[in-house]
Amino acid sequence: MKTSPAAGGHHQSWSISDDSLRRYVQYASESCIQELLMSASVSIPSVSEPNKLGNGGDGWKILTLENGVEISKRRTGSLHIFRSRWVLRSISPQQFITVANAIDAAKQWDSELLEARYIKDLEDNLSIIRLRFGDNSKPLFRKREFIVYERRETMEDGTLVVAVASLPKEIAAGLLPQQNNAIRGLLLQSGWVVEKLEDINSCIVTYVVQLDPAGWLPKWFVNRLNTKLVMIIENLRKLVQTTAPHSS
Repeated sequence: MKTSPAAGGHHQSWSISDDSLRRYVQYASESCIQELLMSASVSIPSVSEPNKLGNGGDGWKILTLENGVEISKRRTGSLHIFRSRWVLRSISPQQFITVANAIDAAKQWDSELLEARYIKDLEDNLSIIRLRFGDNSKPLFRKREFIVYERRETMEDGTLVVAVASLPKEIAAGLLPQQNNAIRGLLLQSGWVVEKLEDINSCIVTYVVQLDPAGWLPKWFVNRLNTKLVMIIENLRKLVQTTAPHSS
C-alpha cells in the first residue's frame, strides 16, 4: 500500500490493490450488515397487524407511524440513525431487491444526482460506486460526492441485505481523486433489509441511513427526512410495479 499527499494537502490517498480493497470492504461491510439486521429485528410485524410496528425500544424513537409505515430514529454519538419500515403487499423480496441499491436509492434522495456509476466490481455481490450531486441539490448534498461500497447478501433464512457505506477518505482518494470543487460526504452506514412474510408474495422492507453532515442535523432536515424516507420506499415500490413482473 502506497501513500501520497492529496492535492491541497487535505487528505492522503492510499493506493490499494484490488485484493486488499476486497478484503477491507468484506471486513467493513460485515459490521454494517450486522447493524442493519439488528435495526430490522425490533418488533417485526405480523401480516395481520401491519400497523403494529416497533415500540420505541432499543433506543429507537418512533417519529411517525401511519398507513403501515414506521419512521424511527436512534441517537449514536452526535449523529442520528434513521429507519423506515414498511410491509409491501404483492411484492416479493426478490422483486424489491432489484431496485434496492445505492444508485436507485440515490435517485430518490435528490433529483440533482448528476452521476451514479459503478467504479469497480470486486465480486459478483461487491461493488464500489460513485454518487455525485450538483449545485442545485439540497443543502446536505450540494456539490457533494460519495464513494461507497455496496454489498448484497442473502442470509440463511432468505432475508436479503444490501449494505452501503462510504469508503475511508484515504482509500476513496486513491481510487478516485477529488475533482472540481466537490465535497466528499460520508455515508456512515445505510442499506436495506428485505424479509419475506408468511404470504410468500409480500415482504417487510427496512431502510436505514446515517449521514455525516459535519456533525449536526438541523431540525428542518430531520422533519424533511421523515417524509423523504417514506417517499424513497414508495417510489421504489412503484418502480418495481412498473417493471415487467418477474421473480428470480
